[in-house]
Amino acid sequence: LREPGLNLRVVQLFRDPRAVHNSRLKARQALLRESIQVLRSRHRAEPRGSPRHQPPQQLLLPPGLLGGGGRAAPPQHRADFFLGGALEVICQAWLRDLLLARRAPAWLRRRYTQLRYEDLVREPRAQLRRLLRFAGLPVPPALEAFVLNMTRGAAYSSDRPFLISPRDAREAIHAWRERLSRQQVRQVEAACGEAMSLLAY
Repeated sequence: LREPGLNLRVVQLFRDPRAVHNSRLKARQALLRESIQVLRSRHRAEPRGSPRHQPPQQLLLPPGLLGGGGRAAPPQHRADFFLGGALEVICQAWLRDLLLARRAPAWLRRRYTQLRYEDLVREPRAQLRRLLRFAGLPVPPALEAFVLNMTRGAAYSSDRPFLISPRDAREAIHAWRERLSRQQVRQVEAACGEAMSLLAY
């Protein structure tokens, strides 16, 4: 960031953690290995001197996860547990980034900007122009058309994880309201509340 020859700019994309959790649950098996890696990264991110092996807040600890009576927990419950723990780690990382950006010197703040997925979906042209202006790049009409097409498609969502296709992203941003239980929403908000507050979610 200090290297003048690079003129590096950082755009950090955020999304409502409740929507993130909903999406990750839909792709639970595809994200299982990634979730375990994220959980392992918790210890690498802890500052020296902090208590080790802190128990996670256990975002989604389904009944029977511990396999009462000697029974192993169903694979889906284990996957949900890892997904919930990974989301907690992700939110902690977001919080560190947000606090760092607030305390950053002016030269760093000029090279860093945040984008909420929901803002991009609601105002794709305006947000695209803002990002390209921040990066010092032109706004090609074809790119504006592409962004509008990808966020205003006829489809609601796909059951196939990581399928990139046009969809009605305005509907998708609220899908978590219909799919997550109240308990799941409360747990996500408890684990991610500080970051959510700073991001105005």
